[in-house]
Amino acid sequence: MSSPSAKLTIQEVNRLSADEFSARLGGLFEDAPWVPGRVVGKRPFRNRAHLLQALGDAVRRAWPDQQLALIRAHPDLVGQAAAEGKISPASAGEQSAAGLDCLGAEERRWFDRYNAAYREKFGHPFVLCLRAVKARDKKDAILESFEIRMHNDPDRERATALNEAVRIAEFRLAELVE
Repeated sequence: MSSPSAKLTIQEVNRLSADEFSARLGGLFEDAPWVPGRVVGKRPFRNRAHLLQALGDAVRRAWPDQQLALIRAHPDLVGQAAAEGKISPASAGEQSAAGLDCLGAEERRWFDRYNAAYREKFGHPFVLCLRAVKARDKKDAILESFEIRMHNDPDRERATALNEAVRIAEFRLAELVE
């Protein structure tokens, strides 16, 4: 068996006890260890893509209140929790890699405005897979995503946020499983 920091093979994932499975995959979604718990009984998985599909299906089939809790567990981009170091190491690394940890005062104000307007309209934080943003200037691309998604209706935006959460999990899963 691999060390806790080494990538697992899909065969090793399939052999983990239910508790080990939930522990190793529990950080794929922000504060939602129930997601891997829902798929552990669906093993064996053929490959990482098959596992990701099962995880995504579990999220999309969850009760609406569970989905909303999963979305609300995500931190605001450049929010107070990030400034205070109160976000998961995975989220902190993703925000840092997107350059969101070194913004100027005016850029921070823009993010604060967008976060507040978005939360007021939808009742949850803006969820975006930062690693999937391919723009040269990630900060501007992220702010543009806020603007575009503010035009969504609440149902469409909830579905978009859930899809983004699954995309985040996809990148995190790639770090854990070969």
